Amino acid sequence: MLERIKRTASFIQNKVGFEPETGIILGTGLGGLVDRIEVHAALDYADIPNFPVSTVKGHHGRLIFGMLGGRRVVAMQGRFHHYEGYPTQEVVFPVRVMKMLGIKRLFVSNASGGINTSFRVGDLMVITDHINLLPNPLIGPNIEELGPRFPDMHNCYDRDMITLATEVAEQEGIKLQYGVYVGGTGPTFETQAEYRYYKAIGGDAAGMSTTPEVIAARHMGLPVFAVSVITNCGLSDEPGDHEDVQRQGAKAGVQMTLLFERMIAKL
Repeated sequence: MLERIKRTASFIQNKVGFEPETGIILGTGLGGLVDRIEVHAALDYADIPNFPVSTVKGHHGRLIFGMLGGRRVVAMQGRFHHYEGYPTQEVVFPVRVMKMLGIKRLFVSNASGGINTSFRVGDLMVITDHINLLPNPLIGPNIEELGPRFPDMHNCYDRDMITLATEVAEQEGIKLQYGVYVGGTGPTFETQAEYRYYKAIGGDAAGMSTTPEVIAARHMGLPVFAVSVITNCGLSDEPGDHEDVQRQGAKAGVQMTLLFERMIAKL
């Protein structure tokens, strides 16, 4: 695995000649942030050796290099999911590669179902902690060059970046919620009983991604900031609909883009 990561990072470095400071993972319907990037180079996932290929509608499948908020970034326009058939070790492969490319921090976004009854569709929830119900991507032999066998997950969402997000949100008039994200396998939307279970164990929002990438990032010592866009209310009687998730994500993504851009400029 380590040699695959190094080969892929070397290929990308030779192609783009650009060392990013910040990595960004864009979730369902949230690819609009790319429009704010002053693009230096873009690579389709299909053209990158060893990279998985996203098969989900709303995930474009490109690695974007450029400037955002005056800083060098690399953005994943589309991510990979365990429900597509990828082991979680493959889901986090791009995070490993971005670390090899030089990123110092990771921003993550996702579309999720609201569990907290005070949340509304379109809210931005800053993730303060998570409950991982997906297979842990660190299962198997540990690669000491990447991180320790038993990484600590206390404060896995960086407190300083959460504080910065709160300051930026106040300055820009962005409403933020805060809460715990539950990462499940999908691809089914959760049953109402499952949502009640997630609420009982402390969840505020639920989705089908994010936790593996965050675990891998923390394994490698990368600070993480993450936001869930609440695209549906899980405890309502409304059925889950992927098309609507994309629409709601695109609308709320405008505020998320502003938040990310302003935060990155201040880091």
